[in-house]
Amino acid sequence: MKTVIMDNEKLWENVLLEIELSISKANFNTWFKDTYINKKNEGVIQISVPNTFVRDWLSTKYHSMILKNLRNLSPDVYSLEYVVEKGRNKKEKKDDLFQGDIATELPLANTYINKDSNLNPRYGFDSFVVGPFNELAYAASQAVIKDIGSVYNPFFVYGGTGHGKTHIIQAIGNKIAEKNKDAKVFYVTSERFVIDYVTSIQLNKVTEFKEKYRKYDVLIMDDIQFLSNKEKTQEELFHLFNTLYDNNKQIVFSSDKHPNYIPGLEDRLKSRFGAGMMVDIPAPDQESRAAILKKKAQSNNISLSEDIINYLAYSIEGNIRDLEGILNSLACQMKIKKGNISLSEVKHLARNSKKPQKNVSPSEVIRAVSVFYNIDEECIHRKTRKKEVIRPRQVIMYLLREDYKISYPSIGEKLGGRDHTTVIHSCEKIKKELKVNDNLIQELEQIRTMIG
Repeated sequence: MKTVIMDNEKLWENVLLEIELSISKANFNTWFKDTYINKKNEGVIQISVPNTFVRDWLSTKYHSMILKNLRNLSPDVYSLEYVVEKGRNKKEKKDDLFQGDIATELPLANTYINKDSNLNPRYGFDSFVVGPFNELAYAASQAVIKDIGSVYNPFFVYGGTGHGKTHIIQAIGNKIAEKNKDAKVFYVTSERFVIDYVTSIQLNKVTEFKEKYRKYDVLIMDDIQFLSNKEKTQEELFHLFNTLYDNNKQIVFSSDKHPNYIPGLEDRLKSRFGAGMMVDIPAPDQESRAAILKKKAQSNNISLSEDIINYLAYSIEGNIRDLEGILNSLACQMKIKKGNISLSEVKHLARNSKKPQKNVSPSEVIRAVSVFYNIDEECIHRKTRKKEVIRPRQVIMYLLREDYKISYPSIGEKLGGRDHTTVIHSCEKIKKELKVNDNLIQELEQIRTMIG
């Protein structure tokens, strides 16, 4: 299949379009203004930036985002460098490169993609931290590796952004390839799969497309939620799935939510996904966050005290990418200072790194819960004791109180003028049930993903 080739200016223009949709306008204008691709050589891209401050910020905060978007458009890219070019304009000729400070990617972002399997060897089980939040997914992954194509086929992992889905599914591929040198293993994002399929239609090479994907012994597809409403691509995936499955080939998927809650996904695909093993990976608990920080710090020769590890694990309640981000920032600070960093400095850095909580209105929470439980939104406000309405209403009260800190009286007022004691009782009931009901934990995780 022919690859669509863009010049550097067009490539960076398309990358910036994607990034602009993902971050605030203020951040985009601050960090990406006057940046451009200086040159591309054997898979290494040099990005020109106006000063060292922008260089350091892009390399620590936005490196993964930039790299991912570049690879989506140009799969042969495997590494980035940031070069400071003072007083230059991107329209000027760039062959005469200003020899300024060059910042290659930090150790935490060091990557090399295998061109045959599209796997990143950095994602292995030796660097995968197993904790209470992901132990089921880990156990199932080992069963898949032990008996590929037979046990847990397909294997479907879902969970929020930064919970380790990509790591575990790529680790499966890397381990299988390591154990069986003859196995044809291939990792692909759903976006790349769509691009490949559309390009094959445009070039009248659909047969070659089918042959390419049907030759693999293990097919790993990441972020299948992006297939939403892409009917033709879904149809092609359905036939590909059947061919691989009928020949006992292992199929692995990931998504940011349970397939039943992906809008615009065909029922026949949902049925196929549900025929194997489906595992949720929630956000890491505090103990697991500490273990992840310790593991990543050790593997990258970053010396952090137990006090700093424990503080970060307690104060950063986000996903694994948030932990990697703060660790990258610490590494950068320690490099600049050429020494260790104090707990007070870490606290200051952590406060500045915290992402502002999304401003969500109660109506958005009510809408998401109503969609999740498939009930009429108006029923939530009515004075009814129907079982199918009581539970969603209690969940709404719990989320509004725990996640958004809305007062009990305000919650009662938003939900049909109920007394604040009713709200307190509902929140306490959900809290108690969460301790013994794993299904409820998964339901709340899915609803939070929908709201986010």
